[in-house]
Amino acid sequence: MRLCTVSPSAALVLSLTLKVASLAMDSLCRGVFAGNSRELSMRSCFPSLFQAEQTHRSILLGLLLGAGQGPQPDSALIRQARAERWSQWSLRGGLETLPQALNTHLTSRGVSVLRGQPVCGLSLQAEGCWKVSLGDSNLEADHIISAIPASALSKLLPAEAAPLARALSTITAVSVAVVNLQYRGARLPVQGFGHLVPSSEDPGILGIVYDSVAFPEQDGSPPGLRVTVMLGGSWLQTLEARGSVLSQELFQKEAEKAAATQLGLKEPPSHCLVHLHKNCIPQYTLGHWQKLESATQFLAAQKLPLTLAGASYEGVAVNDCIESGRQAAARVLGTEPNS
Repeated sequence: MRLCTVSPSAALVLSLTLKVASLAMDSLCRGVFAGNSRELSMRSCFPSLFQAEQTHRSILLGLLLGAGQGPQPDSALIRQARAERWSQWSLRGGLETLPQALNTHLTSRGVSVLRGQPVCGLSLQAEGCWKVSLGDSNLEADHIISAIPASALSKLLPAEAAPLARALSTITAVSVAVVNLQYRGARLPVQGFGHLVPSSEDPGILGIVYDSVAFPEQDGSPPGLRVTVMLGGSWLQTLEARGSVLSQELFQKEAEKAAATQLGLKEPPSHCLVHLHKNCIPQYTLGHWQKLESATQFLAAQKLPLTLAGASYEGVAVNDCIESGRQAAARVLGTEPNS
């Protein structure tokens, strides 16, 4: 029998290392997915970290040696972003100008964009095309690219796609409240992108983004300090489960308290915007990659003219969703995704 002893100092170092790792992953999972690190899949949520650990048995060592870096898309804009080391990007008129520009581009080329007509159901026709039910009307489609939440798509699929519907129905999502605050004559005690908050510190506050640091040109005239407070986690899930009234006043109060406590912004804000985004961030829980594999195999085996895209599958960030749409279009057109 071999015995191994650990000195008190080594045990303390190990304990502190595990504690820091736990806090870091807890905060990261809350900041990106507004989720519980004990329930989310590292493999699906952070594939580069997973690959780094698998390759070198160490996330830090793997990242330093470049593990986890798969083929990267390329374009003039991507090369510029890399050269200038962008950490964030925005648009002068806000991110809504992107879909607006896409709409203008498409409609000017004869593409029909239907608004305010939710899909009520999908059915397969004998000739292999789709019948899309829109309530008071129908349309036919040779192929469908679905970018709606997986759980919503699962309710629209026909009986022939029941196995696919079951897999998609298990991809759930959580709600997040976003509170934008602006303060006149205030200054931040620190500089940076923002900060994340571990659940042990505050179960309701996910983090605070320092908008004025990244994009001071959007501070208005006269300029005012802008921050965005994100609320969610177990606190919001408990309120939803209880059927509590989720008022704007509640979220504003909690956001102002967090800004005062964590950043010293104790004066009332000059402006405040509150939005509750219901079921907005999909949760890649343990086994998520197996659900995607099952869905992909079913689509291929049944030769269904359906392509999955959007935040429910391989990334919840704006960049991930843009890339997901690009790859979906490339697959349907039969072109190379990186071309």
